Amino acid sequence: MRELQAKIKEALISALPITLIVYLVALLPWFSMTRTELITFTVGAILLVLGIGLFNMGADLAMTPMGTHIGAGLSRQKKLWLLLSVCFAMGLLITVAEPDLQVLAKQVSSVMNGTVLIYAVGIGVGAFLIVAILRIVFRRRLAMILMLFYMLLFSLALMLAVGDRLPLLPMAFDSGGVTTGPITVPFIMALCVGISSVLGDRRSQENSFGMVALCSVGPILAVLLLGVFSTSDLSYSVPDFSVNADIFGSFLHTAAHTSKEVAIALGMIVLFFVGCQIAFLRLPMRQLMRIGVGVVITYAGLVIFLTGVNVGFMPIGYKLGMALSTMNPWLVTGLGLLMGILVVLAEPAIHVLNSQVEEVTGGYITRKSMLVGLCIGVGAAIALSMVRIVFDFSLVYCIIPGYFLSLALSLFVPPVYTAIAFDSGGVASGPMTSGFVLPFAIGVCVGTHGADAVLRDAFGVVALVAMAPLITIQFLGFRGIIHNRIQEKRAMKRILDADDQQIINFM
Repeated sequence: MRELQAKIKEALISALPITLIVYLVALLPWFSMTRTELITFTVGAILLVLGIGLFNMGADLAMTPMGTHIGAGLSRQKKLWLLLSVCFAMGLLITVAEPDLQVLAKQVSSVMNGTVLIYAVGIGVGAFLIVAILRIVFRRRLAMILMLFYMLLFSLALMLAVGDRLPLLPMAFDSGGVTTGPITVPFIMALCVGISSVLGDRRSQENSFGMVALCSVGPILAVLLLGVFSTSDLSYSVPDFSVNADIFGSFLHTAAHTSKEVAIALGMIVLFFVGCQIAFLRLPMRQLMRIGVGVVITYAGLVIFLTGVNVGFMPIGYKLGMALSTMNPWLVTGLGLLMGILVVLAEPAIHVLNSQVEEVTGGYITRKSMLVGLCIGVGAAIALSMVRIVFDFSLVYCIIPGYFLSLALSLFVPPVYTAIAFDSGGVASGPMTSGFVLPFAIGVCVGTHGADAVLRDAFGVVALVAMAPLITIQFLGFRGIIHNRIQEKRAMKRILDADDQQIINFM
């Protein structure tokens, strides 16, 4: 119960800032919020907090241990084909259960079949999980691999532009941001730790990061390929964001539908883990019971979280965006900046990441500088998304220069900085981004340019949020290295300029 209370407290801190913004805006005369909408949003916020708390606790009890045990157990088998096969299957299954991806799939269902999108993204994650493991086994540098695949992504993006499929580009990069969410990241990181603990060498610290970075490339590549070979109509239809007058019935209907989908997704993961347990893990019953309890808690948390987001948060985020679209564009941009800062300050995983980076970098990057940098980066990313919507320009002009800058910085900073930076994108683009900020962006876009511009302009906000830590962390690392070299040069200059008479000879 103490663990659960701590997790719910973290979730409350995470959701409270956005909730307060909605309540404060509801008091303004130009934003009319009915009693039904206010009650629905409040109930949704409560379910969101409870769902995130239960899910995070379940992930600690089940997903993380499962990843660690599978990674370590497979590595001890000394069979590379078995390690790669099992990791591909687990990457696919764990992605199918990712709540953030399900939220995105629902919002793009009019353009692409949600099931096809989810499984294509899952295949992409599984394939690049294989690439990440091969990198550890054959000790290849992460930056070079990332450069190779991002060049491929940019080439496919140009193919979309030539074939008039460019509006799919923001959705593709958003899929990479939402895939590395609260269920995928703990499992993949734990899997990486388990493999590195067995195959570890002098670069085991670097190998502990970077797997999430490569796995986020897979979904982007998969959706871009779907866009290149797909002939589906790109006319976007806005999902039904209306609030039902029957509040209880709406929550109950959504919970029943969500329960079935989550049961199928988590059931496949559990069955696969049972197969691994029988084949080579053979964990004691005490650990299996703890993992079993964690799976049940994870299931309950996912159902409650998705129900709260779908019924309570997404409709109000969309309505708030619609209302603000008639206001001054700079007001919308300022609110986007504020949302980004609050998302970073309220995200518990961000604070864990900051402490981790300070420890790994030996204090070169402090927690305070990380927090300030991420606040500025994520806030600027959401503000830039609002500017994109208002002035109607392509994501290409933001995403390609941003990734070129981040890849260029990777040539000048130690590899561990690059690995941490690219892993951090999934931490920044958490549940609040896909569950509230994206519907808010859709509302602003519909109110400004109409539904036809949503696919082109509104989507991409998650991609920009996920890109912000790539530049921020590497820039902070670059600044820390330059500062350290300047200090070393100054110290050496003081030694060389010292008066020889002050040197005492003890011989």
